[in-house]
Amino acid sequence: MTIPIWVYAVVVGIIVSALMALKTGREERLLEMENIELEGEIFMKRLEREKEIREDLTGE
Repeated sequence: MTIPIWVYAVVVGIIVSALMALKTGREERLLEMENIELEGEIFMKRLEREKEIREDLTGE
């Protein structure tokens, strides 16, 4: 019994699709982590600025 050629094409398509999904997922995670780090840096700078303002107000 022979397997039709379209079955091989479907299997290859499924494998390629899975690999692309993994690649895209990894790229999205990396972009999300970069965005989280950037937001964290902005937040920390804001906290430092507020701390300096409070120190200036209490120090005078």
